[in-house]
Amino acid sequence: MHDETLALHAGWRRDSATTAVAVPIYQTTSFQFDSSEHAADLFALKSLGNIYTRIMNPTTDALEKRVAALEGGVAALALASGQSASAFSVQNLAHAGDNIVASTDLYGGTWNLFANTLKDQGIEVRFVDPADPEAFRRATDERTRAYYAETLPNPKLRVFPIAEVAAIGRPLGIPLIMDNTSCPLLVKPLQHGAAVVMHSLTKYFGGHGTSIGGIVVDGGNFDWAAHAARQPALNTPDPSYHGAVWTEAVKPLGPVAYILKMRVTLLRDLGAAISPFNAFLILQGIETVALRMKAHSENAMEVVKYLRHRPEVASVIHPSLTSPERAATYMKGGMGGLVGMELKGGVSAGRKFIDSLQLLYHVANIGDARSLAIHPASTTHSQLSQSEQAATGVSPGYVRLSIGIEHIDDILADIGQALDKTH
Repeated sequence: MHDETLALHAGWRRDSATTAVAVPIYQTTSFQFDSSEHAADLFALKSLGNIYTRIMNPTTDALEKRVAALEGGVAALALASGQSASAFSVQNLAHAGDNIVASTDLYGGTWNLFANTLKDQGIEVRFVDPADPEAFRRATDERTRAYYAETLPNPKLRVFPIAEVAAIGRPLGIPLIMDNTSCPLLVKPLQHGAAVVMHSLTKYFGGHGTSIGGIVVDGGNFDWAAHAARQPALNTPDPSYHGAVWTEAVKPLGPVAYILKMRVTLLRDLGAAISPFNAFLILQGIETVALRMKAHSENAMEVVKYLRHRPEVASVIHPSLTSPERAATYMKGGMGGLVGMELKGGVSAGRKFIDSLQLLYHVANIGDARSLAIHPASTTHSQLSQSEQAATGVSPGYVRLSIGIEHIDDILADIGQALDKTH
């Protein structure tokens, strides 16, 4: 089925008990076992089912199945936030003493997580410029467990070379993990060789700005067992789960070793569970995501055209301008709703622009149905040093716009009047 159909139907048909068509909110902590044997089988993974909402919940299950279907994966794990999805996607493979190689073109929160928090846990993150895909190979050693990147990096907006980097990693037994938050449906990283996809559900999938959530999708297309030495987390006995070897334990269930291990170890132990209510609200957003992504992309292109003719704007940042060839290769369904601009007046002009907006909201989020704006250097990327900010594409005068689905004339009118006041 096509994305427009999957967004409404994947992973759910009706409630078996009541025949309700809408996914119910199963607002419960626990689930009754049929017998002592049933309970033991669930905990031993001899059968799959609901035990405790920290690990699994029927509302969340519907969300996981829907996003997995939209990304073309075999299974997914929904989490409390995009940040927890980023962390879990790496921690599931890398332990103290291991490393991953990551793109420099990352969201500031992810950079901080990788450069500091994971470092404190003994996991080294080696940052390389994706302008040269071979940089990933050069940074690889025998303890490299994964490559990590954003499909459309926020705020640099330079499309990542997914197929090129995936092709470097696969013969080495190294999976490519892609953060696809900025362009759901527009790009399908698994089709280009990625092994794992994650999202901040808070953004475009939700679209309404009401609910925090994250998700990790297992592509089911990576042979973990073929690279046992490279991937010990999935191929050696796990003392936290009765010595299970995950690539062996999941054979009756299909190619889900990566995501099942994440559910029954990391989620079990660290508890970054999404609430059933948030899962329900994000499901409501997903029903219209295919329509919204088209509107976001169309409106953003009109904003790009407008800004390129404004004298106050020194440069415009958009995938059609920063990486047109890769955008044409990967972003066939549209180029998303993000637009950056560098104002000639620098920091002071950026602040005047932000403070003069009337329609666009000044918030830290992206991907809402409504249009948003922010000055990253003083907000989302403020914890980074100046050199780290520069590496991620943030300059002192950079302003990021997340273009919504309002009428384009109203969006342009507000941007125009705000630019007028930057002189």
